[in-house]
Amino acid sequence: MYYAKNWLFSCGLVVLLGLGGCQDVTDDLSPSGSDQRPAVTAGSTGSQTNQQAPSFTAVDSLGATRTLAAELAMADGVVLYFTMWCPVCDSHMNHIRSSLVADFPNVTFLIVDYVTGSVVASRAAQLNNGYASFTVLADVDHALFNAFNGSMGTTVVIDSSGMITLNEDYKDGVKVRATLEALP
Repeated sequence: MYYAKNWLFSCGLVVLLGLGGCQDVTDDLSPSGSDQRPAVTAGSTGSQTNQQAPSFTAVDSLGATRTLAAELAMADGVVLYFTMWCPVCDSHMNHIRSSLVADFPNVTFLIVDYVTGSVVASRAAQLNNGYASFTVLADVDHALFNAFNGSMGTTVVIDSSGMITLNEDYKDGVKVRATLEALP
């Protein structure tokens, strides 16, 4: 009986301490739907919409060096899709492949692999998942992950001037399509 009371007391204490650490969590239960990110200064460099995209140099899964400047010089825009090769990412990438790539031939679509940790592993994941026709950037040092605040499903659209016109989680492709249609 003594041990049961101590066990119940200990469990209760853990629950109370856990709840005590959840201050202001109730606002997460009914989100406002408004964008809570700070306003950006026009012309500044950063990861948010209406900022200049940070320049980058990355290695693709074939070992070639790719830069944002070079990609933009050859296209009307660049789309970065951050993947971790999970079923959700596969669904998004399949939708991008089937619904967007053909309609926007002057846009470069790049998959950013920020999870495998090496060029060789990125290439293997690319081939194993059926994306041999895509360019996959092996973000082994998380430079792109950090520069664009990218994670699973993050989709970044950069126009030909280097301005970020979209940076959000991929949903159904409607907003990505509208953003690509509005590219200059």
